[in-house]
Amino acid sequence: MNLQNPHFHVVLVEPQIPPNTGNIARLCAATQCHLILVGKLGFKLSDRHLKRAGLDYWDHVSWEHIPNAESFFESLQSKKFHLLTTHATTPYTQTNPLQGDYFLFGKETAGLPKHWLSKHPDHCYTIPMWCSGVRSLNLSSAVSIVVYDALKHILNF
Repeated sequence: MNLQNPHFHVVLVEPQIPPNTGNIARLCAATQCHLILVGKLGFKLSDRHLKRAGLDYWDHVSWEHIPNAESFFESLQSKKFHLLTTHATTPYTQTNPLQGDYFLFGKETAGLPKHWLSKHPDHCYTIPMWCSGVRSLNLSSAVSIVVYDALKHILNF
């Protein structure tokens, strides 16, 4: 499936855990967002855990895999994008999203490339956490939080 005008583009940079990607794919199907898997993946696209987590929704998911992360990131320079990271202080609620925006999330083990964050600090957002002992949220939980908040802004629900 290929959406003509997706609500948003959800970008996973080098995702490592198949069930997270499968859950996010299902979220993208439900919310009419386009899923972009970027860079080297920590699993095969035929992985049974990936398919299981996405259940029978893969036919409803608009998605693509772009192997070269750096060239993909360079292509975003003319588009509105948001980098989600634990290394920012600006909350995701200040993204002021528009339909078609790109929301980038890093791999579970390391997040987004540090040089992307340092090159575009004004595009960096975080999900606030109040317990200093928690390093980050689960990737699929983080994507859900950000996507549904952004949808609230463009769909007025």
